[in-house]
Amino acid sequence: MSELAERFETHDPGEKLVAEKIRCDACPVMCYIAESRTGACDRYGNVGGRIVRMDPLTILDHAAETGAAIVPFAEEGETWDGELVNTGRRFVTAIGAGTTYPDYKPAPFIVSQEVEGVDLVTVVTEGIFSYCGVKVKIDTDRHIGPETATVRAQGEAIGHVTTGEYGSQMLSLGGVHHLTGGSKAEGRATCDAMLALCNRKPVELVIDGGATVIVEAGKPPVIDGKLEQRMRVGCGSATIGMFATQWRGLVDEVVVVDDHITGVVSEHQAGKVLGWQDTGIKIIGRRSTPGRYFKVSEPGLGWGGTSISDPLSILGEWNAKKGARPGMSLLMVSTTGEQFAYYELDDELKPVQKPFPERLRKSVELIEDNCEPALCTVLFVGGAGGSLRAGVTENPVNLTRSVQGLTTYVTVGGAPVYVWPGGGITLMVDVTRVPEGAFGYVPTPALVAPIEFTMRRDDYVRLGGYEGEIRSVDDILAKGGEYLNPRRGTAAPRDNPWPPLAQLRRAAANGAGR
Repeated sequence: MSELAERFETHDPGEKLVAEKIRCDACPVMCYIAESRTGACDRYGNVGGRIVRMDPLTILDHAAETGAAIVPFAEEGETWDGELVNTGRRFVTAIGAGTTYPDYKPAPFIVSQEVEGVDLVTVVTEGIFSYCGVKVKIDTDRHIGPETATVRAQGEAIGHVTTGEYGSQMLSLGGVHHLTGGSKAEGRATCDAMLALCNRKPVELVIDGGATVIVEAGKPPVIDGKLEQRMRVGCGSATIGMFATQWRGLVDEVVVVDDHITGVVSEHQAGKVLGWQDTGIKIIGRRSTPGRYFKVSEPGLGWGGTSISDPLSILGEWNAKKGARPGMSLLMVSTTGEQFAYYELDDELKPVQKPFPERLRKSVELIEDNCEPALCTVLFVGGAGGSLRAGVTENPVNLTRSVQGLTTYVTVGGAPVYVWPGGGITLMVDVTRVPEGAFGYVPTPALVAPIEFTMRRDDYVRLGGYEGEIRSVDDILAKGGEYLNPRRGTAAPRDNPWPPLAQLRRAAANGAGR
């Protein structure tokens, strides 16, 4: 029998149960769990014949000036008086809180507290997200794969390369079609990769027709085995515009090699303003506007995100009638300053590489200094719809309208989110702002993410919330909840703003969403 089968079994209604196993109703899998074992998700277990959420409830205690610290729920039998910071601004997150499943349940915790004269309610639940994904921003000029190329993990398709942004490659991973629309192996691989990324763990991704990339939130990417150091300062044209004055009088010509827009200082408007003389240079590429060239090379892992290792390969014949002469000096540099070389034209107007002069080193170092460190950014994107909203109010559309009207403030594990305009509640959060280990999964498969809705108490009652389920923070600390595991967890400092009093006061003053 497999380890997974030993930990849980699932049964249809009416089937005979295995002795000493109890049924967990926290997700659609409905595991039967033996004593001291956990279900398929590792989130719920059988502790003394009772289904218990295995991770501790996380409470943020916000200091007025120093941000927030994570406060774990107290040990069973202990009391906690909040003296860690003792500001009275405790925020019960959904991390470890449990879920609203089955659909008819109110949220596990509906918490009331007064902050600066405002009576607030926060509705807390761990949402089961089948409709979710991650957007990955990879700061690099390196070519990792063509747009729309399939991204794979464990050999399974889990997403695609999407539109690149300035100095960054972008991936769109996950989504309901990969989670549930393909094979079981595809769904599992998608869920595993997203869970690891959201919990800030490294994941190796292979891009069809492109690179192998190791992505970890808050860390630089590793592309084909090479740790990236910098993102570009700008395209080749922008680099010319920023640093033309640094080269004036020190070199006759500068070419900034770039996959997107290669810049040539003598032709560029920045050079013309400075009185730069023509050099007779010829770039092999598609000329856009003066000093700006497209498609000098195919994209790749070479200079400036091109496929070239020899920058002279993008140069044609120099034209003496347009200013080329023996001894003319040429600097070629990439958009990160990582690659650079110096040349002088010989008697046949051929560029010959020379030792790099000290007079130009400062300008190359300035390019490097202006490049920000390479970084992987992972954004969890989820649609907070369906039964999740029913845990907040008996009329779910009221919650949607309240979020859209800014009378309800949404957080994920206490971290601020961006709510997309338009219909529904589509939210996006930087996973590095969420406490570690906050994301879980259910083997349907789907991700589980903490989500909190904070609003004024009168607004909560107005939208049809479960007024009879409202509890104080002190009551939750003293009594726990249906599945709460009252054990101590680890703590770490955070710095997320809460409560959103300014937004909620503005909404109340404007009558938004009413």
